[in-house]
Amino acid sequence: MTSRLVVIPTRRAHSNHAEVARSIGVDIIAGRYAEGVRLPGDAELTAMFGVSRPVLRESVKTLVAKGLLTTKARVGTVVRERGAWNMFDADVLAWHLDAGIDRRFLNDLAEIRLAVEPRAAALAAGRRSEADIAELNRSMARMRAEASDSVGFADGDLALHLAVANASGNLFMRSIGNVIEAALRASFLLSAPVETQDRETVLLWHQRIVDAIASGDAKAATVAMTEVIHNGLRRHKEAPASSGAAPAISTAVESGEQS
Repeated sequence: MTSRLVVIPTRRAHSNHAEVARSIGVDIIAGRYAEGVRLPGDAELTAMFGVSRPVLRESVKTLVAKGLLTTKARVGTVVRERGAWNMFDADVLAWHLDAGIDRRFLNDLAEIRLAVEPRAAALAAGRRSEADIAELNRSMARMRAEASDSVGFADGDLALHLAVANASGNLFMRSIGNVIEAALRASFLLSAPVETQDRETVLLWHQRIVDAIASGDAKAATVAMTEVIHNGLRRHKEAPASSGAAPAISTAVESGEQS
């Protein structure tokens, strides 16, 4: 089965070396430079991008630090295997959205969410403050007020999940939520519950997360969060496959690379 590929354009970088790094990074992630392939030489790349050698070398250093490239004496600059890429790097995630996210990416995202978010919900049930509960309720209100396939609905969904991470009181869980924020928003947009019954199911289980955290029921919060993630994954899998890129969804993701 062909993976559904959806391109989500991000904002461009703010410096020459950052833009060159972004361009090469997107090409690597999209498979235009395959794993184990040596990049063109400095002369070809500087001519291609219209930059100086110092700018190119700074770009390569950036990609090496993010795990996408390695440099070897007498070999050159080589693309590393996917498993070496730093998927918690904000730029690497943004470049995935630029390159086009497919079902493999969405499955991997769901798996890391299942490893973290149910536990975050359980912790939130024991540590939440009144301010946390108020933020959760605001997020639910926004979801109810917005059309299911709107950016506003996805943003309300995202705000709720980030509020759960914040209420957990665990700094690592908060950080993970912030790092994968762009990928979560993209995932929520792609799994929008457009059918009436799907919408009611989504709202029901999100409300159960809020209610369980508010009542201090860690077990119920865990179950509800797990169900929410599985529901979203099911909608991704039921979406029709496409042999090409679907229409772009602009989320205006800011590249983390600054000048």
